[in-house]
Amino acid sequence: MRASPACFRRVSALPGAVRWRLLESPPADGATNMAIDHSLARHAAASGEAIVRVYAWAPATISFGRNQRAAGRYDAEAIRQAGLGVVRRPTGGRSILHDRELTYAVAMPAAPGTDLRGTYDAVTGLLLAALASLGVAAERAMPAGRARAPGPMPCFAEPAAGEVSWQGRKLAGSAQWQEGAALLQHGSVLVDDDQARLAAFTAGDATPAVATLREALGRAPSLAEFAAAWADAVHAVVGARPARLAPDDPDAQPHPPLLRLYLDGAWTWRR
Repeated sequence: MRASPACFRRVSALPGAVRWRLLESPPADGATNMAIDHSLARHAAASGEAIVRVYAWAPATISFGRNQRAAGRYDAEAIRQAGLGVVRRPTGGRSILHDRELTYAVAMPAAPGTDLRGTYDAVTGLLLAALASLGVAAERAMPAGRARAPGPMPCFAEPAAGEVSWQGRKLAGSAQWQEGAALLQHGSVLVDDDQARLAAFTAGDATPAVATLREALGRAPSLAEFAAAWADAVHAVVGARPARLAPDDPDAQPHPPLLRLYLDGAWTWRR
């Protein structure tokens, strides 16, 4: 059951006066997905548009946070033999296995002096509204301690302040990054709990129990449902229904230099 838009308040940290667009991408490899997200952020800076993208991964891929130590901690050959892809994100945070999950990205223009914490909270509010539209009563996590620095521990090992949880367990992991006048926030919402598979490729700690959409809804929502929920959320929170952006539109393509960057092992294993 979709939640009523009346339950969502308008959020001033989001650019409601600009054009919002929605892109539902077909599954792609890790380098293509990260290059598209990065390209959308640059497009947002140049055009003044805000773009929400939802997507999936093929093959299943491990992503590292921008500043996470991976060289010497993750076994590249074991990852390859398992048939998994590997990529380093432009955003921070820790490792995620992208397989049985739904991924979102929000690219927005960012003026000088943008309140990044406020914008992070505002985009998280959009995600919460999208989950509510699906029928998931998620909430912001309020952990007692300080978040750990990026290390071998997986992203879903613990919720950071402001992240999305369900019944006290982490449901979604998100990260944000600003490049000049471009801002990107993207994240992963688990459909099933498969993050413990990361332990096979590193000496990091095991991941505790997390929340999943299958547990919260009793089923696995499709990518198309997730996209429709984001459209509802943007309309409810920002006050504008996003225009659809086709996957084959030139604005939705990865810039070749960025695709080369995310394909480059020197970037993926740079630290």
